[in-house]
Amino acid sequence: MAFDITPYIHQTPAQVRAAIRRGEIDFPTAGMCAGYAQANLVILPPEYAADFEEYTRLNPFPCPVLEIVKGSPITHAMGEGASLVTDIPRYRVYENGVFTKELTDASAYWKEGYVGFLIGCSFSFEEALLAAGIPVRHIEQGCNVPMFKTSIATKKAGPFEGPMVCSMRPMTPGQARRAYEITAAMPNVHGAPVQIGHPEAIGVADVMKPDYGDPVEIREGEIPVFWPCGVTPQAAVENAKPPIVITHAPGHMFITDIRNADLNDYLERRKQNQ
Repeated sequence: MAFDITPYIHQTPAQVRAAIRRGEIDFPTAGMCAGYAQANLVILPPEYAADFEEYTRLNPFPCPVLEIVKGSPITHAMGEGASLVTDIPRYRVYENGVFTKELTDASAYWKEGYVGFLIGCSFSFEEALLAAGIPVRHIEQGCNVPMFKTSIATKKAGPFEGPMVCSMRPMTPGQARRAYEITAAMPNVHGAPVQIGHPEAIGVADVMKPDYGDPVEIREGEIPVFWPCGVTPQAAVENAKPPIVITHAPGHMFITDIRNADLNDYLERRKQNQ
């Protein structure tokens, strides 16, 4: 489904989060708040939080943690005063591992002790691709990025395990080589592609039938390029089967106050201070 992000491209993250909270935006956020990093979300009951944190540690490329939020759904590091349960356009609720509903406000689901994880998003490296003249097809077409469950297994932690989910962007082989160089230098937002040009090698049978998001046009001379994706935890949640989990709907992200250009260095500094 096409939608128009034009009014939100040059707004601040706080302005767009407020519009989301008011119910004015219920569509994917790719391309909004140009220059600012976006994040995936997983909210879990406390008894699952330690295992999930270990899962993210063991699988840093699909699950790079930007912030862990405890006590209340209010963020600090990624967007002071923003709420994890109102400031994302669409949420998904999983009950016992089954996706049961999608909603625009998850406030009713946050309970005392719950833990929220903000996880790095490939939308953050798209700014660098666009600056290098590399096309980002789902932004061009005004749709959601295509995402696929692959045959690449993630490392297990407690009950959390499952396939790596990858996002796909079509481009020419030359553009793919340049995209590899650019994103390899951004390990905190998924890093380099895991596959270029051979979807069958990672178990993707049909690039026009994504498991999440929308199919995009692949033009003559272009090849599919696959990156680790922050929707990977949703596949792990389906296997772990916690009684309740709240996630973002794929493509509907939390927009942070951290600039894409600063995010990798910001996270590296934070790791060194821990």
